[in-house]
Parts: sequence; structure tokens; C-alpha cells
Amino acid sequence: MIRAYKFLMRPTVGQAIALGEMLADHCSLYNGALQERRDAYRHVSKTSIKYGQQSAQLKGIRAFDPERQGRWSFSSQQATLRRLDKAFAAFFRRVKSGDTPGYPRFRGVNWFDTVDFPKDGDGCRWDSTPHDPVTRVRLQGVGHVKVNQHRPVVGRVKTVSVKREGKRWYVVLTAEQAQPEPLPRTGSVAGIDMGIATFLADSNGEFVPNPRHGSKAAAKLETAQQALARFPRVRRDKRTANHLRAVRKVADLHRKVRRQRLDHAHKTALGLVREHDVIAHEDLKIRNMIQAPKPKPDPEQPGVFLPNGAAAKAGLNHSISDAGWGVFLTILHAKAESAGREVIAVDPRNTSRTCPECGHVSAENRPTQAKFHCVSCSHLAHADTVGALNVLRAGLVRRNANPA
Repeated sequence: MIRAYKFLMRPTVGQAIALGEMLADHCSLYNGALQERRDAYRHVSKTSIKYGQQSAQLKGIRAFDPERQGRWSFSSQQATLRRLDKAFAAFFRRVKSGDTPGYPRFRGVNWFDTVDFPKDGDGCRWDSTPHDPVTRVRLQGVGHVKVNQHRPVVGRVKTVSVKREGKRWYVVLTAEQAQPEPLPRTGSVAGIDMGIATFLADSNGEFVPNPRHGSKAAAKLETAQQALARFPRVRRDKRTANHLRAVRKVADLHRKVRRQRLDHAHKTALGLVREHDVIAHEDLKIRNMIQAPKPKPDPEQPGVFLPNGAAAKAGLNHSISDAGWGVFLTILHAKAESAGREVIAVDPRNTSRTCPECGHVSAENRPTQAKFHCVSCSHLAHADTVGALNVLRAGLVRRNANPA
């Protein structure tokens, strides 16, 4: 299996400048390749340029501009071109499926924060000084950069990436490992129902509160964004020290909320994986759930629109995004795979409207957000617990129908 590791780097002032130049030059390469594809399609009888053609031009580009492009790793530049190729492949896939296409866009320097090295030893070397007590990563054109390695790397390192987050630099490794030993069996199964009032409820009647990290930081973030809005829009190299300080303040607050959300998701998923052998959850289409409602034109007054509940839906969308369901489910699946557990996604329709006692399905079974009262058999319970029970039963049915 493949596992990722992320470590904080401690570059010197000169190395930090070189890392910034590396990102800027790779960004320039990405934008130049995108411009070439656009021009070829628009002006040369709709010709499509592929990755192989652009990769073949790298040698000439490096010879023509040795100061900016020639000093960086050839394989990392190929990885940047592959990133653009994947963006076009995703664009054409969305066009064929009828989704919103999202044509690849040019990247500003502030929006290009990662450089990939496809193979350890080709333009980079992890732990390049093994006899030195300080861990270092060697990057072509930058040098040996100190790394704060807070845990050991198990397995053989395959790829290395350099990532910028605000004013911090990180190295991200992927290592190939043997499949770990599964956790001991517990004989327990559980279904989970995710929500807003509580982060999740399980079929055993337990609840995990919603931490609402984004809502708690909203006041500080609003103040920081207002301070940033007072500065006029200028180029990055024209910003004053106060302007840069305001930008970093907003970025730091967003980073803190993101890390808090990740920490909560990791701890919650780990607790579920340790306690249960089989975990069933709703197969939620989160991207569809947070879409804004379509406008309703007034047929009697052209140019006027009827109320469509956009304000209330915006609040719900914010709460769903703040809960971080998608991140949690991704982490849950990854931890379950490592621990030898089974995670099953089921259809969420009517899970909170079906009575677990008599099977009656009705919208009236749920008179309030938290209360479930069956109109057929008068079964009374918490609505989220009922949803988790129905999710578990649907998951066990699916598991028995498709044995592993």
C-alpha cells in the first residue's frame, strides 16, 4: 500500500528564495504550455496538443532559458506538464458526461504552490545525509534543506513533493509499504448518520458533537478580512509590509480551521475503526447538496425574480462545508483499509423516514429535526439514531448480497 507523510521544512533565507523561484518558474512553464494548447486549438484548425509533444520541447526550453528553466529538475518539469494534461483530461471527461466543464485556467503565482518529483533520486533525494542527526531533503537548484521529521518514514520512498502553505514550506512523501496487520476483530457493527446539529450519530445511540470550527472562528476571520479589504488591489511585488501582514493573518486563520477540522476527522474516524468491524454510512452527494438554488423568474414582471430561499440555503451550505463530511469519509475509508475493516456506503433515501420497528415510510414520521415518531406504530426515538439504524441494516443487506 501507499502512505503519505508530510513534514515541515526549515529552509534558510536563501533556500526559501530559491524555493519561491522554483514555484514561479514551474508556474510559468504551466501557463506557457496552457497558452500553447489554446493557440493551437484556436488558430491551427482545432489542433490538440498532447503531453508527449510538449514534453519533447522541454530540452529546447531548458537550453533557451538556462537561468529560469534549465536549473530545475527535468522530471519535475515533466510532472508539471502532466498536471496540465490531467486537467485537460478531466475537462473533456466532464464535457462528455454533461457536467460543468471548467476549462483549465492560467495560474497566478499565488495559486501554484506545489512542485512534484515523480521519483526519489531524480532531482531530489530524501534523507540525503543519513549520517547527519538532522534530516534533510536535497532538491536540485535549492540544496540540502532541513526537515522537521516528527515520525519515522516506513517503507521505500517513491515520490517527493514540495508544497507552500502561506509562509511555511512542507515536503510530502509517498512511501510504498507492506499491508499492515489488521486490528483484532471486535464483533461489532455500526451505522452512522451524519448531520449538522450533531456531527454524527451511530446505531448504538451514541453521538459525536459538531465542533463547528468555522463558525467559532467567523468573528476573527471577519475582522481580518475587513482589515485586508482596506488595502487597494495591487500586484504582489507592490504590496506593503502591512498589506502582506494582513494577507498572512487571513491565511493563518483559514489554515487553523482546516487543521482543526482534519484533527477532528482523524480522531473520530480512528475511534470508529477501532471499535467496529463493519461501518455503514450514507452515500452522500455532497457537491450536489451544497449547490445554490436556481433563480425563479417572475412570469408577470420581466427582470424580477421570486424568492427562492437562497439566503437560508446559503446558511445550510455553510454548515455542511464547516462540518467537513467529505474529508471525514475519505479519512474513514483510508483508516479502515489499513486496519482491515469494512466500510459500506448505502443509498441515503428515506433512511430518516423509515420506522425501524414496523418499516412504515412517511415524511410525517419525523415531526422535528431531532424527533422520530412513527404514525403507524407510535415508535419514538431520536431521528438521527433511527437514521443510523436504517443505514446499518441497508449496509448489512448489501454486504450479504455481495460478500467480500
